Amino acid sequence: MRALVVLSATALLTVAARGDEEPVSLDKLPKAVVAAVQKRFPKVEMTGASKEKDGDTVVFEVSLKKDGKTIDVTVTEAGAVTLIEQELAFKDLPKAVAKTFGEKYAGAKYEVIESVTKVANGKETLAYYESTLASGGKRWEVEVLPDGTVKAATEVKDKK
Repeated sequence: MRALVVLSATALLTVAARGDEEPVSLDKLPKAVVAAVQKRFPKVEMTGASKEKDGDTVVFEVSLKKDGKTIDVTVTEAGAVTLIEQELAFKDLPKAVAKTFGEKYAGAKYEVIESVTKVANGKETLAYYESTLASGGKRWEVEVLPDGTVKAATEVKDKK
């Protein structure tokens, strides 16, 4: 019975993590990762973290909560921030992006909307907006560039 409980807990953690992400306790994060996140987002609560490989590089995704919204920050072991995903409300989207979502996915139910900012050499560049949404009886992951152009739209298939 004990083995079954451990196996079940492990299975749940595996399902909860995306792809090859491995959950990491906040107190086990490298100091450089914590310092980088706290420098970029001072006084924001860290709520969780995971570790994964991005090619040959180990990166950590640290989740934060600010004003009830989630922020996910991807950081290398050395403490370089590489990506920032910030949850936002539909009403806070730029007009061109909101127009694209509204026209292409009229009546959609938005599960999450995020801005995605790439970071290179300390410089942040807004790359696109992404949303997981339900429209026409299907679930979609949609990426829209700041000018309103659809970058990608992928149907999300439920795992069975």
